Amino acid sequence: MTATTMWTRFTGRLGFDHNPLRRRADLIEGWLLPGAIAAFLVLAPLAATGVGLWVHSGNVAAQQAERSWHEASAVVLEPVPGPLMPDNGANSWLTSAPARWTSGGRTRVADIPVAAGTSEGAVVPVWLNRAGTVQLPPLTPGGARNRVAVAVLFTLAAMVILLTALALVTRWVLDRRRLAGWEADWLAVGPQWSRHG
Repeated sequence: MTATTMWTRFTGRLGFDHNPLRRRADLIEGWLLPGAIAAFLVLAPLAATGVGLWVHSGNVAAQQAERSWHEASAVVLEPVPGPLMPDNGANSWLTSAPARWTSGGRTRVADIPVAAGTSEGAVVPVWLNRAGTVQLPPLTPGGARNRVAVAVLFTLAAMVILLTALALVTRWVLDRRRLAGWEADWLAVGPQWSRHG
């Protein structure tokens, strides 16, 4: 198929060929893909910026709250199972394990977040808020950037899924209408043909 033939087909689907037999449903269907792409190109930057700013403001609020926390040294009381496939520390995650620490002159024992693979007796930092409640480790700048990136990626993926679903539903509705139109036309023309036969 030559480029000219492809261009002619494409412009025909969009209704630029002025074909009198082309139904309105055909024109709408022809514009579905270009319309979905245009909607994505217009809305994606707006949505990505909005979600990025929203998550960033949440990160700033979390980091401000973390300024009132204080750090204590805790001793892990049980070994923590490690990653199934260690990758020089890149494949680690936080889990909870019982630990003991002293804060405000009192010794406490509770579950704290520790890295997978931590051995019994290891001394790890534990973060406590003003009430002495154990918190997850503070948000790092890299963690804050990752939160924004993940939120933006999920938003863009959700937009693609939503626009695809809308296009598919619209196409299904158009197909139903087109079929009903064909049946109505056949009911009007069919008896005339059978009389001539």
